[in-house]
Amino acid sequence: MTNNTTTPQALTVAGLSAEPGTKARGTVRADLGTLTLDIPLTLVSGIRPGPRVVITAGVHGGEFIGVDAATRLAALLEPGEVSGQVIICPVANPPVAYQGRVDTSPLDGVNINRVFPGDPDGGPTERLAAWLFAHLVDGADAYADLHSGGIDETLINFVGYRLTGDADLDAKAAAMARCLGIEDVVLGLNADGGNSHAAAARRGIPAVLVESGQLGERDAAAARHLVDGLHRLLRRLGVLDSNGTSDEPAAVRAWVWAGAVAAEATGLWYPEFTAGDDVTEGQVVGHIIDPADGAEHKVHAPVSGRIFYGMHGLTVAPGAELAAIAAPAPRDSGD
Repeated sequence: MTNNTTTPQALTVAGLSAEPGTKARGTVRADLGTLTLDIPLTLVSGIRPGPRVVITAGVHGGEFIGVDAATRLAALLEPGEVSGQVIICPVANPPVAYQGRVDTSPLDGVNINRVFPGDPDGGPTERLAAWLFAHLVDGADAYADLHSGGIDETLINFVGYRLTGDADLDAKAAAMARCLGIEDVVLGLNADGGNSHAAAARRGIPAVLVESGQLGERDAAAARHLVDGLHRLLRRLGVLDSNGTSDEPAAVRAWVWAGAVAAEATGLWYPEFTAGDDVTEGQVVGHIIDPADGAEHKVHAPVSGRIFYGMHGLTVAPGAELAAIAAPAPRDSGD
């Protein structure tokens, strides 16, 4: 579905409404069956027809740069400058943003970014995922989900999108990824899984995952840099006029996910890398020490590549993700 009609239309989401040429800010109620949540939204309804763009943040807890940037963007956008409609949801998952500060929800222990597009008859987090898709994402012409490295996570900035096999859809997502001013772009070679941008891609919506910031930092300069990138994205999509601004797509380094490092023991994690380091297959990337007897478990890189994010926390249990490694994308990967 597209909103690129010949006449500007009113924008209404779950009872919050903005007529053409206006902006509405407030909260809407998401009914999750056993409880309800207040979801903050900003609706910007332009004076000219154009695409509908959705921007979310706060899907995970402790990821503050995206939340800050989305809130700043919501304050800055003026309807008189907008063609089409922009929906901004700076805190898409209030339980984790305000209570959990982690990936998994205190409501049910579920990571929402593993269950999109959700299930309206499932548990609270699955219902929230379904609500977000039904009320925000479905019907969008483009979607950006803003994330950061969490409180226990080191990370280098990157943009991700999924390849679907639809050449036009993939080209749109690639163009979105290139214009954000982030040098590293990580391709998903298919659109499988429960990530927000993968689920959107399966529904024919060009979508990007934006990762900016690490260790739960709140950095005003980083937030402003991301806002600048989002303005470039909106210009690229035709929502904002260029006004003489040159937004040529930046040269990017394209990567594909190659492997993950997971803890195989309970104990204290001592990494021997920082995000952005290159590693080779079999290299020792850290140790897990048993605090009871001092026994040491060496952790090796399963593949060669670059570490894009890693665990910074001290205490880990089996299965905890310690690092994610990407390798340069093959030339025929679609980027």
